[in-house]
Amino acid sequence: MDEGKMDENEWRYHGEGNKSLVVAHAQRCVVLRFLKFPPNRKKTSEEIFQHLQNIVDFGKNVMKEFLGENYVHCGEVVQLPLDFVKQLCLKIQCERPESRCDKDLDTLSGYALCLPNLARLQTYQFAERRPILCVEIKPKCGFIPSSSDVTHELKHRVCRYCMHQHLKVATGKWKQISKYCPLDLYSGNKQRMYFALKSLLQEAQNNLKIFKNGELIYGCKDARSPMADWSELAHHLKPFFFPSNGLASGPHCTRAVIRELVRVITRVLLSGSDKGRAGALRSGPGLRGPPVCEASPFSRSLRCQGKNTPERSGLPKGCLLYKTLQVQMLDLLDIEGLYPLYRRVERYLEEFPEERKTLQIDGPYDEAFYQRLLDLSTEDDGTVAFALTKVQQYRVAMTAKDCSIMIALSPCLQDASSDQRPVVPSSRSRFAFSVSVLDLDLKPYESIPHQYKLDSKIVNYYLKTVHAKDATVMSTRFKESEDCTLVLHKTMKSECRRTCC
Repeated sequence: MDEGKMDENEWRYHGEGNKSLVVAHAQRCVVLRFLKFPPNRKKTSEEIFQHLQNIVDFGKNVMKEFLGENYVHCGEVVQLPLDFVKQLCLKIQCERPESRCDKDLDTLSGYALCLPNLARLQTYQFAERRPILCVEIKPKCGFIPSSSDVTHELKHRVCRYCMHQHLKVATGKWKQISKYCPLDLYSGNKQRMYFALKSLLQEAQNNLKIFKNGELIYGCKDARSPMADWSELAHHLKPFFFPSNGLASGPHCTRAVIRELVRVITRVLLSGSDKGRAGALRSGPGLRGPPVCEASPFSRSLRCQGKNTPERSGLPKGCLLYKTLQVQMLDLLDIEGLYPLYRRVERYLEEFPEERKTLQIDGPYDEAFYQRLLDLSTEDDGTVAFALTKVQQYRVAMTAKDCSIMIALSPCLQDASSDQRPVVPSSRSRFAFSVSVLDLDLKPYESIPHQYKLDSKIVNYYLKTVHAKDATVMSTRFKESEDCTLVLHKTMKSECRRTCC
């Protein structure tokens, strides 16, 4: 990219999160990622450059090692003309969601990250002429903690995501609770994975987006009903999955198209052979937990029918979901066990503040940093070194719990014999695909106290509302059963049958 010849009209708004904003080039398969800051918080150009360089180094030296080089795209830090950045900021301002405008794009340093556009197939430098479909999934945490440091027994049975849904709806962040449970997606069981993906499509929240030729066509839209969204989505997807146009419109067509999409995504998620070093984490203690979340609507519906939930079929070790789950499981102690260790590190830094750099709290994220993450011992020897290792592992685990998976699909051409990319079949067509990971910034050390408080808030709210309600229902059922038992003891068998019926 020639930084000296930049035209803001060649770039368009792509999206933004809490800490950064992304614009995409109209022709080339690249994006620029800018940092965002509150209006009253200013950083020097050197600090912004180092922040961005740390993101690149962490991706290259840590996440690429764990997940595999084909999945992780680190990009590079570039310096852009300040006039270009200011004009670009003005151009895209009207496209930004109002809820995200509390922070401003960095227009003073000129630094940004240049990355491949993951909404495109990752094999070509320029945008292809054939249509591209991209599905972005934020799968969240795929296991239930088994750590003995957990004080609420409920956390050993219900996953964090399902508990958090109730608090988010109560505080108005979302209008209704999603039926999605991460443990279903990570189970490797196709029936559970289908249910999880359909649940994401029904209530996407911020966990699923779909792009067509780089443009967002499906995401969270509170003002529109799920069925209306599905109908519109099926209209976009029909040429991909039923190119012969032999399917009529209507609910049947919508269901058929959605079913094809879910099957293709599942096949892609279960595929892969890119080598990373996440396998080194498998033998660590505390990596096991219940295979089923009690709050999963899929599990609950089967229990009501008197059936057992299909357990984990096991994810293929080469697939990205498996690798991501292994990195998530670096959270060996849960936040409850981790927080006292964080306080130990904090006390040390209060006494020796000059040691912060030596402890690599803020980088550099190099090979030495990565190697220390592989120490999976949980026997606390009381040292700062042990506490620091667990803190750094927790930060990496939280990064993996909040990452997004991008699946780009493109219909295969008639003569695809020369195409070296992996291919996934559907009922009526075949797709070349690529899979990538994004949102891999290391979670801040300073966010640990917030996570500790949030965990307590989530669990206490769930205990106070949902769990208490379930307990009341069970108590009522038990009382009814008890009454019936008393009648059984007091009457003849024939009378008992009439009473209980």
